[in-house]
Amino acid sequence: MFLPWRAARLSVRFLGGRILPPSRVNSKEWFQAVQTFHNVRDMDVKTIVDAGPLVGWFNKADTLHEWSVAALSGRRGALHTTEIVLGEACFLLGGNTPAAHALLSLVTAGALVLHRPWPELMGRTQSLMLKFSDMDPADASIVVLSELFPRALVVTVDKRHFKIYRRNRKDPLPLLTP
Repeated sequence: MFLPWRAARLSVRFLGGRILPPSRVNSKEWFQAVQTFHNVRDMDVKTIVDAGPLVGWFNKADTLHEWSVAALSGRRGALHTTEIVLGEACFLLGGNTPAAHALLSLVTAGALVLHRPWPELMGRTQSLMLKFSDMDPADASIVVLSELFPRALVVTVDKRHFKIYRRNRKDPLPLLTP
């Protein structure tokens, strides 16, 4: 039986990875923004995760629970996301619940790394949202993170939207979807 609060304790051993420099930064704006992130230049980001798989991982009743557990447990290294995505996932897990606290424990343990692209990249976020009318700020933050870490795989259950989103104005995102 999968117990989300146990998963938070076990995930640090399972998700542990080594730290390497990033692959590359696209432009001067991105370089300046990357420098504002704490230790971001020392990270090798392999997996960026959207709210859906996080919710599915910790909610056994979720229709994509098994897929989420398999997809996220199979990734090496820490998972990376943004603060707004973490807030969305906690809200969808019911707020102040054991499942939400298990998710927050992943952050405390370092298995889920939070990035804060705003205010430095708010202009890029807004331009993405203007280009893609169905895009919300959480999705835009994931696309911005994917632009900062182009070799990272984006894990999401929202294939319909993320399949049409583009990073750097033309490139599709590398996706892992059900």
